[in-house]
Amino acid sequence: MSTAPARIGRQLAFDELDTPLRDTTFVVVDLETTGGSPTADAITEIGAVKIRGGEVIGELATLVDPGRSIPPLIVEITGITTAMVLGAPRIERVLPSFLEFAAGAVLVAHNAQFDTGFLRAAAKQCNVEWPAFKVLCTVQLARRVLTRDEAPSVRLSALASLFAATTQPTHRALDDARATVDVLHALFERVGNQGVHSFSELVDYLPAVSSGQRAKRSLAAGLPRTPGVYLFRGPSNEALYIGTAVNLQRRVRNYFTGSETRGRMKEMVALAERVDHVECAHALEAGVRELRLLVAHTPPYNRRSKFPKRAWWASLTDEPFPRFSLTRKATPNALGPFGSRTDAADVAATIAEYCGIRTCTDRIGASGVHGKNCPPAAVGGCPASSIQPLQTAEEYAEAAAKAVALIAGTDDAPLHRIRARIERLSDAELFESAARVRDRAAAVVLALRKLQRLVAVASITELVAARPAIEGGWELIVVRSGRLASAGIAARGVAPMPVVAALTAAAETVVPDQSPLRGAMAEEVGLIARWLDSPGVRIVAASEGYREPAAGAGSWLGWAELARDAVRAESAGAAYLRLA
Repeated sequence: MSTAPARIGRQLAFDELDTPLRDTTFVVVDLETTGGSPTADAITEIGAVKIRGGEVIGELATLVDPGRSIPPLIVEITGITTAMVLGAPRIERVLPSFLEFAAGAVLVAHNAQFDTGFLRAAAKQCNVEWPAFKVLCTVQLARRVLTRDEAPSVRLSALASLFAATTQPTHRALDDARATVDVLHALFERVGNQGVHSFSELVDYLPAVSSGQRAKRSLAAGLPRTPGVYLFRGPSNEALYIGTAVNLQRRVRNYFTGSETRGRMKEMVALAERVDHVECAHALEAGVRELRLLVAHTPPYNRRSKFPKRAWWASLTDEPFPRFSLTRKATPNALGPFGSRTDAADVAATIAEYCGIRTCTDRIGASGVHGKNCPPAAVGGCPASSIQPLQTAEEYAEAAAKAVALIAGTDDAPLHRIRARIERLSDAELFESAARVRDRAAAVVLALRKLQRLVAVASITELVAARPAIEGGWELIVVRSGRLASAGIAARGVAPMPVVAALTAAAETVVPDQSPLRGAMAEEVGLIARWLDSPGVRIVAASEGYREPAAGAGSWLGWAELARDAVRAESAGAAYLRLA
């Protein structure tokens, strides 16, 4: 009979671990075992001491029947004999009691990898889910705090002597756990003098960092523990780096600890003179403000700081015989944004082929004719070419209208034509050609869906929405023409509608333009769209409906995903063949 894993206790949340060390509950544990392998050996004794604020608030100690004889060497070391454990409870009875005793605390052990390894193996044996304990190793902490001159050895007996522990280790679980408590408190006194006062600070402290990097911890001292944007400033007040955080103080503090390993960031921290910040209501507002500040400052240590300027658009030219032109600026009926010019060119070429848009760069006047010297499309010429009869501007306008309708999502006939061609090629067993057309079609679908999704948000003059906040209450946003105009929080127990009214009254005035996203940055609209798609979002008010076009690319997404899966499978197969 199988049993579902039991869930034991509630673990500390990340914010709770930022509380002072004196208010954090620790359970110091020590084990005695039949040997050194968690898989081959078993626990013979558990001793644990629960402490908070320097006070002992509970102890647990018990022998454990390992279900086997104890080797003579272990008996000599611990004094625990096979006869002593014969009447003791088995680990199946002991482990749940220990997990209940330790629930919600930080586990501490001397050489924690050894002790937690045996406890995890026991949990697996008992079919009990091992909680995601935060673990602190006093061996690792001692090596970080003490010099080798002061402590040549970090064995528990050596540290207990160094700190004059009230209990000396005896290789019995409870005695060793009590000795570890005294060592832990002595180590806490040392790190407290270096500005480490919470468990999260202690975790950051453990890896070694340069004295210069650690000396700048004071730059984070005055920051609030709220969501927002932070700006590292250099010697000339220039913005070096901009980022977002759900807890500004904790995030910025990490840059001055061993958790920051990126060489560029260490270089940036060395140059930083101060850290400015902008408090935000929630993560969406922080993300939007970060984007705007990146555009305004283009800080040198942000890799994506110039992203909005790198976007490409495929726009239909304003002439009697329009064609696609690749530009940095979006115009009405443009398709984009694309991260690279090559991607924009490939998608534009596919749409041109199936809508009949010319691909030559000649300028043709209204009185001219199109196709005069063009070879037929069948031999690689322009898809808009026609030898007999020649196209007039009025006739050619139908092709441009097809492209505009495809981009707007009012007619997906070109996508049906692409799929029909793929099927014809497959029926003719021209599978490689079919795959190439399939890949091009998938790229078109994904580009169209991206734009149409963003346009659905940007086309609404004013949209007010709410999302449940993690801590209770509601996150609120006011979006005008694709831009975040106002953001706030209605805390738990606060009526949200008066807050909505205040946010709407104080929201920014937005003047849209004629571009597809009405002047909003694509990345900003994308952040808003993802927020609106998240679970629990409610539309409070909207000047227009929030919707995507009925004949848009959204209905083709499933097909495009299948095509991408096929590409991945083919790539994996090719890689396998290369390896073989």
